[in-house]
Amino acid sequence: MSFLELDNIIELLRKFAHEKESNLDVLLVGGLALHYYGMKDRSTVDLDAEVRGDIEGLFAYLKSHKVPSDLGENFSGWSVIAMPPGYRERAVLIRQEPRLTFKVLSPIDFIHAKLRRFTEEDINDAYFIAKKFKIDAKDIESTAEEAIRNSPKDTAIFFFKNNVKIFLGKLMEPTRGQI
Repeated sequence: MSFLELDNIIELLRKFAHEKESNLDVLLVGGLALHYYGMKDRSTVDLDAEVRGDIEGLFAYLKSHKVPSDLGENFSGWSVIAMPPGYRERAVLIRQEPRLTFKVLSPIDFIHAKLRRFTEEDINDAYFIAKKFKIDAKDIESTAEEAIRNSPKDTAIFFFKNNVKIFLGKLMEPTRGQI
């Protein structure tokens, strides 16, 4: 199992787009986004991304290069809990060139995505981003409320609300170790 590097993935996507003469709009939503945001010691073995373009062709291309991936054209739909409205517009542009637009979730949306899944690693990733970008607890709470309003009624919402409450409690602690 080898770990992925952001620069190598960008280059691989650029090559795919140019070789296949296919336009790609890629939004990183997982561990590679943390590399961009400065958490260099966070390793990941797969590419998690929302993709507009030839997803099937890209998936096959990545597989042929031994890059595991989880790709979809609607990241909000990867969970019962929707992403906050406007997450695509808030995404941070990393690279734009002919045939390739490459972005990462904005810090607030990245935190939200991590709270949807809520593993120990996700909590630590979200904490890193919240502290690095000085994201206020009230902003996290209001983003979560927006997402809940745009999510289907489901018991998963109760769990998500609890996840947010737990995370905000940890975020407000004066000194915090790993969870």
